[in-house]
Parts: sequence; C-alpha cells; structure tokens
Amino acid sequence: MTAMTRVQGASLACAARAAGVCCVVAGIGAANVLVGCATSEEMITKSEGYYQEGVASLSGDRQKAFVSFQKSVQLNPNNKHSRYALGHVYALQGKLSRAEEEFRAAINIDEDYSEAHTYLGQVLANQNRWDEAIKSYRKAVTNPLYHTPDLARFHLGRALAHQGDLQGSMEAFEEASTVSPANVPPAMIHLELGRVYDKLGYTERARDALKKVITVDKGGEYAAAATELLARLK
Repeated sequence: MTAMTRVQGASLACAARAAGVCCVVAGIGAANVLVGCATSEEMITKSEGYYQEGVASLSGDRQKAFVSFQKSVQLNPNNKHSRYALGHVYALQGKLSRAEEEFRAAINIDEDYSEAHTYLGQVLANQNRWDEAIKSYRKAVTNPLYHTPDLARFHLGRALAHQGDLQGSMEAFEEASTVSPANVPPAMIHLELGRVYDKLGYTERARDALKKVITVDKGGEYAAAATELLARLK
C-alpha cells in the first residue's frame, strides 16, 4: 500500500465550501448557522484525526485501524484517503466487493486518484475481471503527478500478458523499468520482461533481462526463477 499521510482534494474543497457558507451567513447575522458551519469544519478535523489514528494502528492492530477509518468516513464521507484505507483493509480480509466499493468511492471523490485506480485494478484482476483491471491501470498512469507509476505499469503488464497482448505487456514492463526511484523491485520487473521476451521470440533480450534478475537478486526467489527459465532458453 502507498504511504497515506494527509487528506487532500475533496476534504479541502468541502472545508472551503463550509467556510463560504459561514461568510455568507455572517453577513445576515445567523449565529445558529455559524455554529453549524463550525461543526462541519470540526467534523472534517476529527475525520482527519481518526484517519491518522488508523494509519498509526494499521501495522500493529488492523481491527483498531479499521474502526478508526470507519469513524473517519462517517464524519467526512468525502475523505478519499480514509475510503482508500478502508478498501485496503477489506482487500486484506478478502472482501473484494467491499474493497471495490471503497476504491470506487475514493475515485468518485477524486477521479485522478491514481493509487485508488491501481488498487482497484488489483481487486478486479483478483476477480478475473481483466479488461476492467486494464482500464483501471491505464487510468492510473494518465496522472502526471502519480508518484508510483511503475506499480500501475507493472500490474498493467501482467494483466495484458494474461489477456494475450504480449506486445502491450512488454511495453508496460519496459516503461515500469525506467522509473526511478523504483517502487517495484527491479528483479520482479525484469523477470516478467524475460518471460514476455521469451514468448515473443526475443531470445537475446530474454537472456539479458534474466541475467539482470540474477545479478540484482542473488540467492533470492526471483533469481532462482530466472536461472530456471534461462536454462530452458534455446
């Protein structure tokens, strides 16, 4: 899961709208509505607090984190990061339909939320909904501000390979391999590249990719898989 550190986008927009209402009502002296506006801002702040509490608890107490994320969303349904976090927990629990709901909710709040598009793609792929997954991964990489595009491209490459689009898969893996700093272990990317090159008949490219895996993952599981595949190459 990508690092979740702050609430952006919809939460800030919601806060801004609330502030706008306060300003308008202040002009006509409706103090009771001012209190309501302040309460809305307070709920947004509390939602952020529960979100941060959930992030802090996630690695040690998943259930506590889950409850915190739920409280965050109850207070501010437009907290996209809490929606994403709930989706993550549901995915870990194997509740893929619930995870999908939360990721789609996050995307409805911010259609450029690439992390949610990528995670949604993984959830869809795990349900064998490959074409939908591919669409989600492609959407993720359209955002030039996406901090981990190699993650989406890696999963896109796998999905395209599964669907028989080896050329598209190769291009996705090659693009993933150029991202620096890498968010996907280079050994994983080059192992998949080696497999795709082999299927496309690019034997020399396959050898080069697999040798890179062996070099960067000495003694590891990816190196073992690369060594086995390398031995089978004609």
